[in-house]
Amino acid sequence: MAEMGSKGVTAGKIASNVQKKLTRAQEKVLQKLGKADETKDEQFEQCVQNFNKQLTEGTRLQKDLRTYLASVKAMHEASKKLNECLQEVYEPDWPGRDEANKIAENNDLLWMDYHQKLVDQALLTMDTYLGQFPDIKSRIAKRGRKLVDYDSARHHYESLQTAKKKDEAKIAKAEEELIKAQKVFEEMNVDLQEELPSLWNSRVGFYVNTFQSIAGLEENFHKEMSKLNQNLNDVLVGLEKQHGSNTFTVKAQPSDNAPAKGNKSPSPPDGSPAATPEIRVNHEPEPAGGATPGATLPKSPSQLRKGPPVPPPPKHTPSKEVKQEQILSLFEDTFVPEISVTTPSQPAEASEVAGGTQPAAGAQEPGETASSLPAVVVETFPATVNGTVEGGSGAGRLDLPPGFMFKVQAQHDYTATDTDELQLKAGDVVLVIPFQNPEEQDEGWLMGVKESDWNQHKELEKCRGVFPENFTERVP
Repeated sequence: MAEMGSKGVTAGKIASNVQKKLTRAQEKVLQKLGKADETKDEQFEQCVQNFNKQLTEGTRLQKDLRTYLASVKAMHEASKKLNECLQEVYEPDWPGRDEANKIAENNDLLWMDYHQKLVDQALLTMDTYLGQFPDIKSRIAKRGRKLVDYDSARHHYESLQTAKKKDEAKIAKAEEELIKAQKVFEEMNVDLQEELPSLWNSRVGFYVNTFQSIAGLEENFHKEMSKLNQNLNDVLVGLEKQHGSNTFTVKAQPSDNAPAKGNKSPSPPDGSPAATPEIRVNHEPEPAGGATPGATLPKSPSQLRKGPPVPPPPKHTPSKEVKQEQILSLFEDTFVPEISVTTPSQPAEASEVAGGTQPAAGAQEPGETASSLPAVVVETFPATVNGTVEGGSGAGRLDLPPGFMFKVQAQHDYTATDTDELQLKAGDVVLVIPFQNPEEQDEGWLMGVKESDWNQHKELEKCRGVFPENFTERVP
């Protein structure tokens, strides 16, 4: 019988709770629809907002503090590994070995002590501070439910009083339930009205104590660590004095202002003397005044840039269009040819020279000494600049820029780093033109205008610019 009674009470409680939930849900719907008034306390709502803000700030502080502790632990491990490395490389016959080992041990103990004090004086205090929020949060939620019960009982009582047919028994029962609901609500409300403002004001002292503890611990830690570092420095200074003649000198790295490597002639990787350079026959004018070979020419602003970027390796081989007749080897010191070159505007003269119908300029006449230099007849081909061919077939076409030589297509994206450079995207077609001043051309750089820009504007001054040759590939 007792078990049946116990089951009956349990079932009754469940039914009562279900009924309360239904009544609350119905009351909330009516309040949202505006068919029932709602009891509000603006002061309490402000306290709840402060509570939620305080909880959010405390949770973030706890998370960041745990991250800080994890970083301290990681630094401890890194410092420990570094000291272990020092102990391994410190040879037994070096002075100060025992002192260095003792410093490493104290360093490890100092890190451990710092981490533990942070846990005790900051993290555990933080956990205790946040531990009070869940209980208060649940009480705030329960107060909200009791407020709905109070409003529901009040509305039920008012509806019975305003009914046409009044039932005194129901009115009395409704009044009793209203008084009971009001009492439960007010008890909870009064307690929270006192606790929430007090909790909100306590945040200032907690934040002050927490950060003061962290700052003080960190200050003491760095003071002690500074002493250990100074002691270690003294030990290493003593080692340096004893082995001063073998001190390793750290050389400075080359700065960005160093000359570009592309301006220097590369040496063979095996260390052998550089091979005698080859001379390419082209139509470039010689420097005025007969500049001495190897003399440094004044640099223009465009020549001050570094060598071109190197996603693909730069081309070091001459262009395929340059024929073998254009390259003269100078392995023999006594052979310095005098070169006669014809331009494309002299086809008749060139053919006559090649056919032998008239004597070439500088040819040896009877009676001349054997030391006279023979003339060399070179077939006329387009001029080359850094392995590229000038004066292409499109030089005279109206739909191409003046001096057009050939087309290239970008194989990689290139971001311009100066105002006189072209911005390239993979697939862009560039019309290559000669430099206005050949001395301004850097090795590995070409002058050109993007075909799309030329077709749109037809203005060479606004569209042309330099670009790295090794980002492009020649196209027909």
